[in-house]
Amino acid sequence: MNENLFASFITPTLMGLPIIILIIAIPTFFFPTPKRLLTNRATTLQQWIIQIILKQMMSMHNSKGRSWSLMLVSLIIFIGSTNLLGLLPHTFTPTTQLSMNLGMAIPLWAGAVIMGFRHKTKASLAHFLPQGTPVPLIPMLIIIETISLFIQPMALAVRLTANITAGHLLIHLIGGATLVLLSISVPTAFITFIILILLTLLEFAVALIQAYVFTLLVSLYLHDNT
Repeated sequence: MNENLFASFITPTLMGLPIIILIIAIPTFFFPTPKRLLTNRATTLQQWIIQIILKQMMSMHNSKGRSWSLMLVSLIIFIGSTNLLGLLPHTFTPTTQLSMNLGMAIPLWAGAVIMGFRHKTKASLAHFLPQGTPVPLIPMLIIIETISLFIQPMALAVRLTANITAGHLLIHLIGGATLVLLSISVPTAFITFIILILLTLLEFAVALIQAYVFTLLVSLYLHDNT
């Protein structure tokens, strides 16, 4: 039976109902929560990682931007853990769905833009028209800057979706080729298997890097509007 190449990207269902909400909630069960004053190694490691993220993300923000620190830390941890869990066999990766990524990108981008128009109205409007622009080019530049502003959440979502989907497809294709080559040429299959292992290690790095890039771009949008 020939399996559909994109079968792993179809939202799983249980008794005819999509269980995407349950899948999204699964990563929260893997993070330790302190139940006493003395923390263990897992909780200490988690707090150390959070401090590094906060130091990296919040160093360029003012007091208004730093009020988003909890949101940004939760975002990078959620996307990173979801991407890593999606690399396990027989699992589903919610971040391969463009609708979910748009659901994360649009509210965060809109919140940053609205905050900019509320607290820095003149500076936000000045982005639509660079200083010293010739008069005949003013309408065209305003249209271009408006389109570039509204395309930012789409770029965020498409970048995350494309990178995660492409990695999963490569792993699927090379894994299938390795199984086929086992009956044809064992040395070639062994070489393909090594490539598959290296690609899997690369995907672990990509899963974390894409979470960082997504959150960093949201942080930059926030910095421009606070």
